[in-house]
Amino acid sequence: MKISQFLTLALWGFYFPLLSFPFSSLQTLSPPPIPNPRLFNAYIALQAWKHAITSDPKGFTSSWYGPNVCDYKGVYCAPAPDDPHVITVAGIDLNHAGISGTLPEELGLLSDLALFHINSNFFCGTIPASFCKLKLLYELDVSNNLLAGKFPEVVLSLPSLKFLDIRFNHFEGNLPSSLFDKKLDALFINDNKFQTSLPENFGNSPVSVVVLANNNLNGCLPASIGNLGGTLNEIILMNAGLRGCLPPEIGALKEVTVFDVSSNAFTGGLPETIGAMRSLEQLNVARNKLSGEIPASICTLPRLENFTYSDNYFCTEPAVCLRLPNKDDRRNCIPGRPAQRPPAECEAFYSHPVDCGGCNSPKCPQPPPPPVYHHYP
Repeated sequence: MKISQFLTLALWGFYFPLLSFPFSSLQTLSPPPIPNPRLFNAYIALQAWKHAITSDPKGFTSSWYGPNVCDYKGVYCAPAPDDPHVITVAGIDLNHAGISGTLPEELGLLSDLALFHINSNFFCGTIPASFCKLKLLYELDVSNNLLAGKFPEVVLSLPSLKFLDIRFNHFEGNLPSSLFDKKLDALFINDNKFQTSLPENFGNSPVSVVVLANNNLNGCLPASIGNLGGTLNEIILMNAGLRGCLPPEIGALKEVTVFDVSSNAFTGGLPETIGAMRSLEQLNVARNKLSGEIPASICTLPRLENFTYSDNYFCTEPAVCLRLPNKDDRRNCIPGRPAQRPPAECEAFYSHPVDCGGCNSPKCPQPPPPPVYHHYP
C-alpha cells in the first residue's frame, strides 16, 4: 500500500490538543518563519532528532535544516484531520537508511503523526514514553533495529494503532496480556528475546496477521486461538518455544491461509479439525514431536498447496497426501517411505505415552503403534 493511502486511512481520528514540552534547551530557539504552530512543534522535534543521530551514511537527514520541515527527506505532510486548512506532519519514513542514534522524547511533539516507519536502521534505546501523545498514530514500524529493554508498553496507550512491527530487535521479558486486547490488524514481534507464555486472552486479538516466531514463549498454544477465526489470515509461530498438544480449536480458523508452527516441541497428533480449515494454503508442522496418523481430511483441503510435516514421528500417511504437489514427509516413522527415522528410534519413541504437559487437555490420546518396520527403500 502506498504511503498516501496509509496517511488517508490513518489521519481519520479526533483532534488532539497541541503538545507542549518543557525542553529548556529548545525553548530558547528563536521562532523561524513557520506557517503554523504544529509545523513549529515538528521543527523542534525533528531538530532534536537530528541531534540524536550519530551516523547517517546515506545522508537522509542532510536536508533537515531550515523551517520548511515538509521539504525534509522522509517527512510527509498533509492537511490536519481536524482542520484541512492547516498543514501538519503526518508521516515519517526513514526505512533502510542505515541511520544510528536514539529516539528523543521530543518526537512526542508530532501530535498529528499517523505513520512512523524506521525499519532497517541502527537505532538503539527504546521507544520514548512521549509516544503516548501520538493519538493518531496508525502504523508503527521500528523493526530491524537495535532497540532493547522490556516490551514498549507505551504502544498500548495509542488508541488509533492498527499496525505494530517491532521484530528483529532485542526486546525481552514478558508480553503484557493487554497486548492481545488491543484492536490491532497486524502484529509482528518475532525475532526478539521475549521469554513468556501466551496468555489465555491470546484469542481476543482481532489481528489478520500475527508473527511471534523466534522467541522463547515456553508454553502452550491457548485454546482461545479458535476465537481468531473471524479475522485471522496468517499465523507464524515458528521456533517460538511452544510445547504441548495442538488444540482442536485451531479448526475454527476458517480464513487462515498460512499456519506455521514448525520447530517447536508440540506432541500428540494433528487434530482432525484442521480438515475444516478450508482456506489453508500452507501448513508447516515440521520439526516437532508429533505422532500417530496424518488425518486424510487435511490432504484433501481444496486450497492446500504445501504441507510440510518432516522431522516428526508420524507412523501412517494416507495415499491422498502423496498426491500433494508440495509435501515433505522425511524423517518420520512411515514404513515404505524414503528418508525415514531408523526403526529403533521410532520404536523407542512409541514405547512412551504422549503427554500434553498440561496444555489443552490432561493427556493426549496415545497414537497407535507404528506398523512393523522392514526395509526403507
